Amino acid sequence: MGRPPAGQHRVPPGAAPLACAGVATFAQLYSLQGLLPLVSRDLGVTAAQASLTVSMATIGLAVAVLPWSFAADHWGRIRTMGFAVILATVFGLLVPAAPNFEILLLLRALEGAALGGIPALAIAYLTEEVSRSNAAAAAGAYVAGTTLGGLFGRLLAGPVADLAGWRIGTLAVSLCAAAAAVAFLLLAPKPRGFVPSPREGFGSVLGKLLPQLRSTSLLALYAQAFLLMGSFVSVYNYLGFRLEAPPYLFPASAVALLFLAYLAGTVSSRMVAGVAARWGRRAVLLVSAGVMAAGLAMTLAAPIPVILVGLVLFTAGFFGAHSIASGWTGALALMGRAQASSLYNLSYYAGSSVVGWSAGLVFQQFGWTAMAGALAVLIALAVVAAVTLLPRSAGRAGGTR
Repeated sequence: MGRPPAGQHRVPPGAAPLACAGVATFAQLYSLQGLLPLVSRDLGVTAAQASLTVSMATIGLAVAVLPWSFAADHWGRIRTMGFAVILATVFGLLVPAAPNFEILLLLRALEGAALGGIPALAIAYLTEEVSRSNAAAAAGAYVAGTTLGGLFGRLLAGPVADLAGWRIGTLAVSLCAAAAAVAFLLLAPKPRGFVPSPREGFGSVLGKLLPQLRSTSLLALYAQAFLLMGSFVSVYNYLGFRLEAPPYLFPASAVALLFLAYLAGTVSSRMVAGVAARWGRRAVLLVSAGVMAAGLAMTLAAPIPVILVGLVLFTAGFFGAHSIASGWTGALALMGRAQASSLYNLSYYAGSSVVGWSAGLVFQQFGWTAMAGALAVLIALAVVAAVTLLPRSAGRAGGTR
């Protein structure tokens, strides 16, 4: 591709605010994940109970994505996203002040529900407000914002929590997310492509959802989201507990550094598009799941270098699979693409919530090896669903997005 003409912005309109929205959303959503051992000790709860601080946020997000998508059809994408990010930031600032574990879980659920307005609407916003020639770059900016936001939130919270406790660590992340939210509101361009939809009755809403639930291929992709995301979050939820215990004795700041493995996902999610254009989406999805399983097996070893290499492979495989499955969802949906995408997000975060919590019960009762075995079964189920329900040759043209 050639250089843009003089005076033309390299960053397309809409890219910068969406990147800020991604940072504001995902820095808050998983900020507590690296602090779960500290939360467990401070509040006197088990590992599985501590993981509910992550699961409740993702449950709130999963439940909220569909309502947000319909609300934005009437209010507009930017207005709705702005309201969502402000509301999420308010709840995020209240989280460190939670007086007990129950209030903490309630605030996290409300924070997650508010955050659901961002992933539910970002792609619809891109479709309406950004030209086709700039859409890929703007989408890349949003994805980069989500990845860097999630990584930044975890990396910031850990060292601050080592010095001042998990509450101050979480507060530091929420303050940075608030700054990103303000930047989003200031930079977001006025909507030009949005056309309000008339209010829809239950029958019309159901009419948009049923085709997505009748498609076996889409159901297979929703299964990928639930099973693979659940496995992915479980590893990151409980690896910190394993490594802070003897013989490793990692501090919170060192546990936070584990999340640098996310950078492998940033690379793999970009690489799979070109590979899938040649070999097909299903083949790349299956290989990515296989890489996840191989990485998970390596975490069973005792030496730290082997565990870390396994974590990198596991992360790269997951993001490769997620990139394929999420992009394929939009391609397979013949109508109601916003709703198909929302159902994928619902499955994705439901897996994070349900599997991310229940895997903790296995971990605290039977240890890491048993939990890894249970997650391997989930990955195998995802592979079976892909092999039996997804078309073999689809996706060789046009990549994954």
